[in-house]
Amino acid sequence: MNDSSWGAPPQAGYWGPTDQGSAPGAGPAGPAYDAHDAQQTRPMPIVPDTAAHGGDQDDGRGAARLSGPLFRDETPQAPPLWAASQNPEPMPDAPEPAPAPQKKSAGRDLGAAIGVGVGLGVVIVASLFIVKAVFVGVIAVAVVVGLWELTKRLEERKDVKAPLVPLVVGGAAMVVAGYVRGAEGAWAAMALTALAVLVWRMTEPPDGYLRDVTAGVFAAFYVPFLATFVALMLTAQDGPQRVLTFLLLTVVSDTGAYAVGWRFGTHKLAPRISPGKTREGLIGAVAFAMVAGALCMEYLIDGGSWWQGLVLGLAVAASATLGDLGESMIKRDLGIKDMGTLLPGHGGIMDRLDSLLPTAPVVWLLMVLFVGTG
Repeated sequence: MNDSSWGAPPQAGYWGPTDQGSAPGAGPAGPAYDAHDAQQTRPMPIVPDTAAHGGDQDDGRGAARLSGPLFRDETPQAPPLWAASQNPEPMPDAPEPAPAPQKKSAGRDLGAAIGVGVGLGVVIVASLFIVKAVFVGVIAVAVVVGLWELTKRLEERKDVKAPLVPLVVGGAAMVVAGYVRGAEGAWAAMALTALAVLVWRMTEPPDGYLRDVTAGVFAAFYVPFLATFVALMLTAQDGPQRVLTFLLLTVVSDTGAYAVGWRFGTHKLAPRISPGKTREGLIGAVAFAMVAGALCMEYLIDGGSWWQGLVLGLAVAASATLGDLGESMIKRDLGIKDMGTLLPGHGGIMDRLDSLLPTAPVVWLLMVLFVGTG
């Protein structure tokens, strides 16, 4: 606001603001004057009492002398203390406090993630060691949910309509065939599933046919066919121990990568694909998985040796990391963070299968080479 908004400047010998609505020569109404004007005016000059002269007189300077009981005191009045206190002297700028250091965030609800992980672990281990057929059912359910998540995201983000019905039926059949008939059964079920995808899509208009069936065949290979190798491991005499080793090494690899990368990670592993992964985390994954592999092969697998466990752990760390990066590549292409929301703190089923699926054939193959089919 500029100075002209406060009215005309005060006349000489006058103390107080000029009120356009008051009568000429009238004094202020009382001590409750404006603090702003009080600071900009000088102390009131000594004015002799003019009551005996019949009122206000001209002092020769063009200003009226003030009369009245309020102004009879010839002692100069100082502005009240509270007027000056409303505008204190500016204090020197205090140095700004340093910003608090940012704590590293895990990016997810760790409590929910741990609780869900423990619950899934209990279900898996219980079904694995009680009845093998029940665990095959657990694999089939995971495959069906994973296929649903993948095809749903493809349709939402890319308008790719991979046929879900033949994928779900063929995927479950693939897992069962692998457990019952071995590798030959798994390959046969895979071929039939791909054929069913081609035929099923013919019932729709031809626009986008090649795109949709390609996505369907990819989904059949990526989810149920790779999961079939877990069922193949289960067919061995010590099948539950092999599957448990496979699960433990994958989980330990992921845990080591997370722990070491969160604490020491500074060098990005693949920033364009997964900015959160670091080279230090990969070293942690390899170290943790190799130690766990040596222990598992020595104490869980019949005929296994600790050095075989070192090789197995190294291979698991590599395949689990590549699987995680592959899933991240798919999600980046789709523009999503998670494949689903079924598992609190984890995302969807596919977000947990990303490192398990490509690791299953690696573990199965190395187990066959090291200790045979069992």
